[in-house]
Amino acid sequence: MQALVYTDIEKLIYREEKNPKLLKGESIIKVSASGICGSDMHAYHGHDNRRIPPLILGHEVSGVINKGKDIGKKVVLNPLITCGTCSYCENKREHLCPKRIILGMNRPIERQGGFAEYVSIPDKNIYSLPENLNIKEAPIAEPCAVALHAVELGENELSEELKDSKVLVIGAGAIGLLCGLILSKVKKCKEIVIIEPNDKRLEKSLKYLDANGFKPSSKNILKDHFNIVFDTVGLEVTRKQAIDCIKPGGTIIHIGLTQPSGNFDFRKATLQEITFIGTYCYTNRDFEKTLSILNNKEIGSLEWIEYRELKDGASAFKHIHEGSCSSPKIILLV
Repeated sequence: MQALVYTDIEKLIYREEKNPKLLKGESIIKVSASGICGSDMHAYHGHDNRRIPPLILGHEVSGVINKGKDIGKKVVLNPLITCGTCSYCENKREHLCPKRIILGMNRPIERQGGFAEYVSIPDKNIYSLPENLNIKEAPIAEPCAVALHAVELGENELSEELKDSKVLVIGAGAIGLLCGLILSKVKKCKEIVIIEPNDKRLEKSLKYLDANGFKPSSKNILKDHFNIVFDTVGLEVTRKQAIDCIKPGGTIIHIGLTQPSGNFDFRKATLQEITFIGTYCYTNRDFEKTLSILNNKEIGSLEWIEYRELKDGASAFKHIHEGSCSSPKIILLV
């Protein structure tokens, strides 16, 4: 099969690779589309010790079952593979399973990803493609589930109604935009501010999002003002902005993990009883709910997605790296 292979830091090669083997309890998917995630970019930059080259990245995947059960069925994949037997899995918190792995990762266990013509995955991770969702759009389900999980974690923590809260979203990448869309269109939030340093990306996001948008340096971003802040970037500077902007008793939802360490104003967090919640992935229930949201078109048009061919994937990564890509999400078509 043809695959886009991560071979070294900032290096991807489109080349021939061995087809995956059909294992017991799994199916082989003929990949139709696979999205580029921020975690793929972390690997590309050499910042992810769970993804060591050579490796086929990619975990946001849709396609058609090629071997296994229900051959010919159109599907979307939940790439988060868990044990199913630990206390977390039994309590519907599968994303915290200590044995979890994701497609496109080779530490601690190798599991080649979806930037290829074929990928193998356990049957329990395969979901029918929703009737009203185009197969090339379907990889957006995975990051949308991440956003939904984050939004509902925050919603459950607030002392006021989410729809009446002042909300700040830091970052207008795919997760930031999806958080904004869920907040505005699903949760009916009335006051949302989104900030993004890339002018083109901010402009594009605001075409689809009912929110006020600013650059991070804008004086329009008020300190001690927001009930809840979603940091979808995860830099030291974005965490600083989050703690500066949150009001006493507010909640910070930390989704991005671009820079995992750095200074943080624990004095304000302590004296003003700021709740800080880290969020990772999603539960199976979140994924199923996301598919329903997408099927019902609850977050509106997905025309903000950009599509490129898998064979041109190396240039797509390069354009994201250079900041020359205005689209919050690029999906590679196979």
